[in-house]
Amino acid sequence: MDSIMGINVADISINIWGVLLALALSIFLIIKKMNPALAMFTGVFVGALVGGANLFQTMDIVILGSRQAVGINIRIIAGGFLAGALIETGAAETIARGIVKGLGEKRAILAIALSAMIVTGAGVFITVAMLIVAPIALSVAYKANISKFAAILAISGGGKAGNVFSPNPNTIAAAESFGLPLSDVMINGFIAGIVALVVTVILCKMVQKKHFKVVAADVEEPADASTLPSFGKAIVAPAVAIGLLMLNPIGDISGISFINSANLPMDPFYVLPVSAVVGLLVMGKGKKIADYAAKGAIRMAPVVLMLFGAGAIGGLITVSVFPGMIENTLHNLGIPTAFLAPLSSTIFACAAGSNAAGVLIGGEAFAATIMAAGVPAMAGAVMLHAGGGFLDIVPHGNIFLATQQGMKCTMGERIRVMPLEAAVGGMMTLTTVVMYLLGFWGGR
Repeated sequence: MDSIMGINVADISINIWGVLLALALSIFLIIKKMNPALAMFTGVFVGALVGGANLFQTMDIVILGSRQAVGINIRIIAGGFLAGALIETGAAETIARGIVKGLGEKRAILAIALSAMIVTGAGVFITVAMLIVAPIALSVAYKANISKFAAILAISGGGKAGNVFSPNPNTIAAAESFGLPLSDVMINGFIAGIVALVVTVILCKMVQKKHFKVVAADVEEPADASTLPSFGKAIVAPAVAIGLLMLNPIGDISGISFINSANLPMDPFYVLPVSAVVGLLVMGKGKKIADYAAKGAIRMAPVVLMLFGAGAIGGLITVSVFPGMIENTLHNLGIPTAFLAPLSSTIFACAAGSNAAGVLIGGEAFAATIMAAGVPAMAGAVMLHAGGGFLDIVPHGNIFLATQQGMKCTMGERIRVMPLEAAVGGMMTLTTVVMYLLGFWGGR
């Protein structure tokens, strides 16, 4: 490893104390409410110097990691156009309302979870999706006499289910890390998402009358439905996006050459904006295309900044002794190196409080090691991706804070839901391990 992306790293080797200090300082600063990107950059700067790098090498490490996040962030900014179109027009709210109305109060739990899953799966960033669905969830839970505890679990578990097969930053990061088309990673995450949805509904049913309740003061007056687009129009943009992204897998599998990945690559960089434009035109919002594009980009700015910070952490780990130590530890414990895929993203998502950051750091640091162990790229990407949704519900994380705000609960009430959320994420991750890792071993 003499050079990575034009940066000479042959003489850089960060010791374990530098890595641990970088991670610990980043977590501490995030908990203290510092901007996550600044927290991670600060952690990398201090950790690199303590770990044995000089000032020039420290800058090289930050640039290395940030460069590796560029491709991901370009696609996330493009995806912001679709998110902006769905959010600013009210299309995302229409989709959530339509699902709840269609299933009715008798299936209230499924309706809440499914609406969170579909809004997230359509391409709305998970924390934003939860804030959109939360008022609807509170209203439905109040009418159906379902506990707020169960409603929080429903939108969190549903969001996780949709996130594992969405064109969102986490999926893009998993695809980029292993050099795979986004659509392939989305398709291969679908079964894990369905498992997460089923587990969410089962757990919610068990606690639907237990713990803390929704009170009348929690319920907001619904927005005027006349200002929202119809369900048929609202679903056009995500339908076009998913349809275009699926062209390449269809072409590759069926042998139709003119739509396969070699001749007509469907990259989210242009697929997601094109889908947004089509959706806006159908909704009669063509004059506001530029406005919604700008607002969508602004919504993605915090995610982009965070992932640059996460990239810097990944760069530090890449040039450190940490990957080798982890691999040796697993070997000494008799655990195959392949388990780095779900373990790395689980650990880093928990540390950063972000699924996307955990997937990016884990992929940047360990994707090459995972594939060198003989694990197929798709298996590695899907397990890495699912692992990021296991323990990303920590109190300093964006999912925790978004659901606490949206569902109007106290810190203590929100913490009580965490074990069941972890159970949903754990089953989702276990599903990918059984499907891809055990299947891989069985075929060897």
